[in-house]
Amino acid sequence: MTIQQLEYILAVDQFRHFARAAEYCRVTQPTLSAMIQKLEDELGVKLFDRTVQPVCPTAIGQKVIDQARVILARAAQVKEIISEEKQSLSGIFRLGVLPTIAPYLLPRFFPQLMEKYPELDIRVTEMKTQDIQQALHSGDLDAGIIASKLEDTFLTEQTLFYEQFYAYVSKKEPSFKHDVIRTSDITGERLWLLDEGHCFRDQLVRFCQMEAVKMSQMAYRLGSMETFMRMVESGKGITFIPELAVSQLTEEQRKLVRPFAIPRPTRQIVLATSRDFVRHSLLCVLKEEIKAAVPKEMLTLQSIQCLL
Repeated sequence: MTIQQLEYILAVDQFRHFARAAEYCRVTQPTLSAMIQKLEDELGVKLFDRTVQPVCPTAIGQKVIDQARVILARAAQVKEIISEEKQSLSGIFRLGVLPTIAPYLLPRFFPQLMEKYPELDIRVTEMKTQDIQQALHSGDLDAGIIASKLEDTFLTEQTLFYEQFYAYVSKKEPSFKHDVIRTSDITGERLWLLDEGHCFRDQLVRFCQMEAVKMSQMAYRLGSMETFMRMVESGKGITFIPELAVSQLTEEQRKLVRPFAIPRPTRQIVLATSRDFVRHSLLCVLKEEIKAAVPKEMLTLQSIQCLL
């Protein structure tokens, strides 16, 4: 049994297709198939049911795959320990970021980070909170940037900054005439929301005391924040945007931005890793680069803010 064979079975499990798994592993399909067959012969069991499409693990195969994932994570950690000892800022670093954070935060620090540390290969994936949490548990991510801390003893979290929510209001809305937005100004019928499962949505629904969003909103949950902003600009409704998004707006778009009345809803942006993560030098650099890239007033929770 080799590390390479374990990598191959994980690839097949991921893609449920031998050809795509081989392409991902950068080997020919016959090579990958032969190596997996050799492992099956050694173990005396079939790991995959090849009679169905897509290919799926057998019951015993799934148990072997789960253990292979643990073994590969531990093997990778050996290399990480060496890198940390050398304080090396190189190699692959897998980062998960919420879709409501990534478009506004990454452009502020990512290009500069890559220029400073060209040997560092940071691979960013936009993921929801639950998916980031699961990927940190499985070892598929090294770190995640999420909103609000999780009650998860497996993870450790460091606060990066605090970000206010703003209302983005159509000129046709009565509340457009107000300098600030109160929760009483917002109703489900006029509100564009992200789909369920986004913590951005969940936090603001709670803040606005709209536990039950009306059925008329069902069709509006399938879009993105940027889509909803275009809808508001076309003259329809209200949506919410994070503080960092405001700096990317044109002068005309900023006319649609309204702060909330005090206390202003705010989310805590944190950097999460597993407790056994060892590359602390790299993590420290990432944390400091991010904090240096956001306005200084966002590094502390203000008295006028309400943490969600």
